[in-house]
Amino acid sequence: MPKRGSSHKVAVVQHPPVTLHRDKTLERGVELVEKAAAAGARLISFPEAWLPGYPEWLWRLRPGGDYELTGDIHRALVENAVDLKAGDLKPLQAAARRAKVTVSVGIHERDGEYSRGTLYNTVVLVGPDGSILNRHRKLVPTNPERMVWGMGDASGLRVCETPVGRVGGLICWENYMPLPRFSLFAQGVEIYVAPTWDEGDTWISTMRHIAAEGRCWVLGNGCAMRGKDIPKDFPQRAKLFPDLETWYNPGDSVIVDPRGQIVAGPLHESHGILYAECDPGASDAARRTLDVAGHYGRPDIFHLEVKREVLTPIEFG
Repeated sequence: MPKRGSSHKVAVVQHPPVTLHRDKTLERGVELVEKAAAAGARLISFPEAWLPGYPEWLWRLRPGGDYELTGDIHRALVENAVDLKAGDLKPLQAAARRAKVTVSVGIHERDGEYSRGTLYNTVVLVGPDGSILNRHRKLVPTNPERMVWGMGDASGLRVCETPVGRVGGLICWENYMPLPRFSLFAQGVEIYVAPTWDEGDTWISTMRHIAAEGRCWVLGNGCAMRGKDIPKDFPQRAKLFPDLETWYNPGDSVIVDPRGQIVAGPLHESHGILYAECDPGASDAARRTLDVAGHYGRPDIFHLEVKREVLTPIEFG
């Protein structure tokens, strides 16, 4: 457990992946973990679906008219998705173990136990011993994302004790859902990680609101990407990303303190790593005036029930 009153450096990585290339993205991820750890970071966060890349192409394809191209891209995506049971994340786990750091990373998860055809938008928390502490699947894929990912469940809607504090988080627009947020606040989250593809003033305001609402540190982790950050072998890259210099996502990563004040970022239209010193004890102290799951929560009036069963498509007898 972390020492109360002691700060720990955290890092928010805003670098693009090598889209649709799992192994190359893992190599880049290992390098970035080593770089952040060398700078003193004890918790390192990566963006939403970073491995092997957020499906930005979805917002550019016509579901019917581009059916063949969509199929070609999805085939490559499935082949490069992460099967945790098969050990596809082991290079990043080994890097966390070598550096003795905690790592949060967004992945396209391929379920190696059931259909193998369904993908999930998942965030994985890796401990400093390289073990997987938690796996949370996005509850509701947003709009066209439902063409890529299945629905998640609440089995990973958890806060984990780590050497840097109690860590939990939600993915992208899950952060607009009050009840999942409350479930993390009720577990005493101190460092709240929000990997996303969202950006801009509304998103940044949301990160500040969550920090003030939950009296916790918030790591809003975006992913800045230009056209030229997409590999040349991406199917019909010129059609989907015609301007190589355009920022298709500016990033806008931030780190916010438990009072809602931005202490690092926003990192806009730039690749880099944000750093900040975070004292988990500051979260406990800030709840003296507002604890939405405690003395401010009115449990005599309100009650939240979370069903934590793992959703499975079939039960084998």
